[in-house]
Amino acid sequence: MKKLLIAPSILSANFGFLAEEVKSIDNAGADWIHLDVMDGHFVPNLTFGPPVIKSIRSVSQKPFDAHLMVSNPDDLLEEYVNAGVNMITVHKEVTLHLDRTLTRIRELGCKAGVSINPGTSISGFEFLLEKIDLILVMSVNPGFGGQSFINSSIEKIKSISELVGDRPINIQVDGGINDSIAPKVIKAGANVLVSGSAIFKGGNLKSYKQNINSLRSSL
Repeated sequence: MKKLLIAPSILSANFGFLAEEVKSIDNAGADWIHLDVMDGHFVPNLTFGPPVIKSIRSVSQKPFDAHLMVSNPDDLLEEYVNAGVNMITVHKEVTLHLDRTLTRIRELGCKAGVSINPGTSISGFEFLLEKIDLILVMSVNPGFGGQSFINSSIEKIKSISELVGDRPINIQVDGGINDSIAPKVIKAGANVLVSGSAIFKGGNLKSYKQNINSLRSSL
């Protein structure tokens, strides 16, 4: 059985104190640090890029998990590697030559992931499994934090879990994850939970630790 991992999304952090926020979620028990990169083009929001990631890289030894919600990921891969990320996930919807992109990510020394939006099928993944380290199921429409979980994501997770089988591929879920939703997605086959609002509520280390522990105990 794959290890269950919690990856707080810093999209819900206080950006005025971002380095301290990353330290806090690290100390609170985060397994990965999830980085929601948005370009204002592929998704209707603009977040941060390599300079910000590089500036916080030194405050945590946890893996940096970069989710590129951008329309031109192939042009940016080296910048994110140089910023210190450990995993790069690109979107199936915008990556024209997915096999080539995944190969390049691995050549650069990172784990390679593919993300799919709620309306995107998993068709074609069967030909890429040897090059995928992570599949990210978006359980909300990307672009904003704080949205409600889309229930049809459960069946998609089950289908991906069946396709992956016993391969060492992490199945990650992002969107609307809280104490009540987490057990459902884990039962369906996910093993990495991305959560922003549910983890960062409270605004301090004690709250973050309680929120992460509560999420784990729900499983």
